[in-house]
Amino acid sequence: MCETKTEWFIIVNPRAGSGKTLSGWSVAEKLLREREVPFTCAFTHYKSHARELALQAARDGYRSFIAAGGDGSVHEMFSGILDFCSESGVPAWEFTLGNIPIGSGNDWLKSLGVPHDIAEVVSLVADGSSRMQDVVSVRSSDGRTCCMANVGGVGFDSHVCERVNARKERGHRSRWIYVGALVMTIMKLRRIRVEVSGDGQVIYSGPCYSLAFGNGCFSGGGMRQTADAVMDDGLVDVMVAPAVSVFRIMREIHRVFDGTTPQSPCLIYRQCRQVTVKPLDSHSADLMEVDGEIEGRLPAEVAVTGQKIGVVAPRV
Repeated sequence: MCETKTEWFIIVNPRAGSGKTLSGWSVAEKLLREREVPFTCAFTHYKSHARELALQAARDGYRSFIAAGGDGSVHEMFSGILDFCSESGVPAWEFTLGNIPIGSGNDWLKSLGVPHDIAEVVSLVADGSSRMQDVVSVRSSDGRTCCMANVGGVGFDSHVCERVNARKERGHRSRWIYVGALVMTIMKLRRIRVEVSGDGQVIYSGPCYSLAFGNGCFSGGGMRQTADAVMDDGLVDVMVAPAVSVFRIMREIHRVFDGTTPQSPCLIYRQCRQVTVKPLDSHSADLMEVDGEIEGRLPAEVAVTGQKIGVVAPRV
């Protein structure tokens, strides 16, 4: 095994943040050099490249990582690091992951209580400020496994993400692609029939519009579907939105934004160590998103692994 390196390995996604990554990265690079933070950087060139780069960097001995991009970059790097842990047996707690906020949403940072400010993040890095968060694994129908840094979902969420990501792949970077994807998904809203179990007991079985599972509490640019989630409590928060009338949906929609989903009389909210989601018919084998990235279809299993990883954040 290679000798452990002390400098940071930074992976820059030049396509994040509506194409503003490079200007943001130049600011971050200058601040890092001013604070005398040692680092090596690499740029991504295609989807999942950050996962590959993180895996190889871990093999080369790096243990401190920064994603210069959005939540998708964090997701890929998180998964690459844990790929290495699985193949090598090196514990996840030896690693630290941070995020320079240049992406469109940066919801992982919100969940950690990190300011959406490049200078603030650089200061946290330079000061060695970090804490631990749970490692959560997600397995989808084709056996694909990834790690969830923040929040994932099925139904409404996954189809918004699918539309946003498709627009991004075609070169669109305006913030309005999120609005367009949201409107289109509402217009084509459909039910899926699923059985959701937590720690071996059925939480819900029947038709629903949306399902979210979270290690963190913010997603979708600031929504709080899993509002009570705490990143180091050893639990995954689950929110199910059963198929109810449009009138009831409109009455309850505010809860997604004000953080009161656990108190809703028509939403189902639970906290568990392991969650399984099974489609009840072939039509309901829906897409699943994890940290804003499409990661397969149902059925799915989401589980707290018992490991923890270091993250750049204010100490608590």
